[in-house]
Amino acid sequence: MGVFVFLPLVLPLTAWPVARLAAHRLHPRMATWLLTVLSGVLAMCSTLCLGLLMVVGTAQLPGNPLPDGWSDPEVREAVPYDEVAGRFAIPALVLVVASCTRTAWHHHRVRRRAGRALAGLPATSVVVLPDPKPYAYALPGRRDRVVVTTSLLATLTGPERRALFAHERAHLDARHHRFLLTVQLAARANPFLRPLSTAVAYTTERWADEDAATRVGSRRTVARAVGKAGLVSRGAPSPALAGFAAQAGPVPRRVAALLAPAPAPRRWPSVFTSAGLAAWGAAAGTTVSALSSANSAVTLFLILKAATPL
Repeated sequence: MGVFVFLPLVLPLTAWPVARLAAHRLHPRMATWLLTVLSGVLAMCSTLCLGLLMVVGTAQLPGNPLPDGWSDPEVREAVPYDEVAGRFAIPALVLVVASCTRTAWHHHRVRRRAGRALAGLPATSVVVLPDPKPYAYALPGRRDRVVVTTSLLATLTGPERRALFAHERAHLDARHHRFLLTVQLAARANPFLRPLSTAVAYTTERWADEDAATRVGSRRTVARAVGKAGLVSRGAPSPALAGFAAQAGPVPRRVAALLAPAPAPRRWPSVFTSAGLAAWGAAAGTTVSALSSANSAVTLFLILKAATPL
């Protein structure tokens, strides 16, 4: 174990350079998958690290529920430990579990509340609400639905409305809510992963923009629709729902990207590019984090198993 058990707590910093570069240099689909996988793995490793620190660092505390053999002096000599880090890991791990549970519950509650609000309406794939507030969002569930208000539709032309519906349908088809939930939980597990969560919120919108442009057949039409919606819309009612203009900040970048040529769907960036170096660096950091946490867990398991009486 040793210092290796602490590495997964700080190795998420290696993913920071790839967060912004991936959003601008990679295809949105690939960037979303890359950042989500990195976030999920790094978050699990750091959470496992907190659990190991809690077990190792608190074995000698009075009143702990662990077996007596775990606090044997020979075991303590074989397993490097730090009582300060162990005591700190207890509230940190409780905070992580509570924060992730709250985020997951909020995500579920928002979807359930939105579903209840549409319960009395016809069971169609598109729901138009007579609301003076302009917004549109994709509502996943047993019956995927696109929700849009009359005030937003009034600001768009016919082709732009088709772009809007294609954008929201792309969110549902690609199950973007799962990516968003994963990175949100990862950011709660380790605050160092928040830049990746912000980047994924942007790349999922860009992914839906590109799919809408392909379906509509005009990147300029989608750009106009995104720009108009960004000017009048406040986004989705909740960040747990994917919206047509979910974030006002990235809208100019989304419009600029749509007015530029379509991104090339590369499988993996070249190592000779800045995005490639960042991606390989993040992948290396994630691999080291996984190996460090696995090594610490296996070492602790074998030592404590030998010290625990049958």
